[in-house]
Amino acid sequence: MAKTRVFDAATYLDSREAIAAYLSEAFETRDPAFVTEALGTVARAQGMAAIARETGLSRENLYKALGADGHPEFVTVMKVLDSLGVQLHAIPAAAKVA
Repeated sequence: MAKTRVFDAATYLDSREAIAAYLSEAFETRDPAFVTEALGTVARAQGMAAIARETGLSRENLYKALGADGHPEFVTVMKVLDSLGVQLHAIPAAAKVA
């Protein structure tokens, strides 16, 4: 019987470009829970302790806020994105077809 491993995106998030692409895809889903989990995955990939140090937030609170059931405050999201070296950008949405 073949052994399989659970896919962990954190393994592949080794550059700011990869992180930005991953988070952009997550934001495009418009699913707050998915975006929160994606932020948590990126934070884990970069080291939750390092993110905690850079943001001034506790590691435990980051794990809780960025977990599957987390509801981070926007200021937390902004601090995490800043510590990751990525920015949010607004672009016009595609026109809705009537």
